[in-house]
Amino acid sequence: MNAEARGPILCVVGARPNYMKMAPIVRAFAAAGPALDHLLVHTGQHYDPAMNDRLFADLGLPAPAVNLGVGSGSHAEQTAEVMKRFDPLVERLNPRAVLVVGDVNSTLACALVAAKRGVPVVHVEAGLRSGDRTMPEEINRVLTDQLADLLYTTERGALDNLLREGVAAGRVEFVGNVMIDSLLASLPRAMPPEQLLRAAGLDPAPLAAGHAVVTLHRPSNVDHAEVLGPLIDALRTLARRLPLVFALHPRTRAQLERFGLLGRLDAPGIFLLPPQGYLEMLGLMSRAVMVLTDSGGMQEETTALGVPCLTIRHNTERPITVEQGTNTLVGTDPRALLAGAEEVLANGGKRGRVPELWDGRAAERIAAHLAGWLERNGQAC
Repeated sequence: MNAEARGPILCVVGARPNYMKMAPIVRAFAAAGPALDHLLVHTGQHYDPAMNDRLFADLGLPAPAVNLGVGSGSHAEQTAEVMKRFDPLVERLNPRAVLVVGDVNSTLACALVAAKRGVPVVHVEAGLRSGDRTMPEEINRVLTDQLADLLYTTERGALDNLLREGVAAGRVEFVGNVMIDSLLASLPRAMPPEQLLRAAGLDPAPLAAGHAVVTLHRPSNVDHAEVLGPLIDALRTLARRLPLVFALHPRTRAQLERFGLLGRLDAPGIFLLPPQGYLEMLGLMSRAVMVLTDSGGMQEETTALGVPCLTIRHNTERPITVEQGTNTLVGTDPRALLAGAEEVLANGGKRGRVPELWDGRAAERIAAHLAGWLERNGQAC
């Protein structure tokens, strides 16, 4: 590749969690001017056009300059297809760097392509570890961090994970959490829950005294009837005490239908909604009594909002949300879930504190550091 004709930084998104992380980075790069000339690339790993457009608009994220249109498939198929379609783009544009965020298949695939072509890889949200190699995201995290030339972390403990895996400390920079940049910027525009329910044709009156938000989507929770069924029964029990607003992931709905469980959610106190936009979910979470979820991002968002979170998993790659924030791991035992919910209802649950540098300026720190790093490493314009 021609080192004299370096192209823009390629900023890659592939799936919904990436959008919230990339939006503030793109804004910070635009503010920096030519020093951080960039191009937004969407792999098309998540491909619902209506939801994509809605989320991009909610976050103020510009339309991607390139959409690779990969679509669905197994993990292997999706990773391979992203690589096949991203490689010619890298060859043609000769970027100064490829910046990837998070831990989805597109993150690893694009990092692999860039590394094999000798293009610097920048990984935002590096060093997070659950210790659970059965999670595809954990494999993506570990391998992307091995490939990355520059690793930006959300919490100081991430450095210890990286050092254990042989990543040099000089490649790592603690900048804070870009997810919280998006949250703080968007919070004034969050949709009130009452407005959301009315728009969905539901009566919001039962939410007047408080509500909980529920999301479930991880295969370990929704792909096995013996796990999913008892969890649904626990939610029915909790709904007698507190209204639950359940934003139903397409994968979860499909599995509920497959196992004949969907009808169990037609119960008093349970408000079923389709997948929601960012501002809608932010409104639901910010005014919730508690959140019950298996989402990684929502663990961080609830910590920033000071809302108790019960994470329906046995581990987390975001331990700071447990150590300092509002998060409690309750596993998949329905009794533990209900006990955790009862603790919140009785005593208010964990409030915690906002972690260091979760202040809405992480993307600015990334932009300032990356501009200097590119200059020092001969990758400036």
